[in-house]
Amino acid sequence: MEDSKTIPTGFYKHDRRSGLTDPWEPLYAAASESFFSLGLFAGAPHVNSRGFVHGGLLSALADNAMGLSCARQIENIGGLVTISLSIDYLGTARQGEWLEIRAEPTRIGQSLCFAEARILSDGQLCATAKAVFKASQNKTITEERI
Repeated sequence: MEDSKTIPTGFYKHDRRSGLTDPWEPLYAAASESFFSLGLFAGAPHVNSRGFVHGGLLSALADNAMGLSCARQIENIGGLVTISLSIDYLGTARQGEWLEIRAEPTRIGQSLCFAEARILSDGQLCATAKAVFKASQNKTITEERI
């Protein structure tokens, strides 16, 4: 499906892979100083039996995009762990449509990061999301034993 459709300007092949997102490939990313987006063409692996993009996919991609939007703003981050995630489904996305999850950090604190995302299907708003992340620190074995 992706071969016959044009990837929107500014998107490139997303290079962060995980076991969770591998079945949903190819994923694309776009970024600026203020936002981070994930995008994909909705295909058969993304939809339920009615042809609607599954809310679980939208939630997982929103979580991923919001976390990455925050991580890009923090130097020497060991990682982020989601501590709160909410999503409001406002419409539907369908197979064949371009999905964009556009995430922006709203507040970066000492240990907590807050972000919001707009989820668009062919440019139409279909969901919004908010999340809170806790910064995790890379610990050495010695530090863990203390």
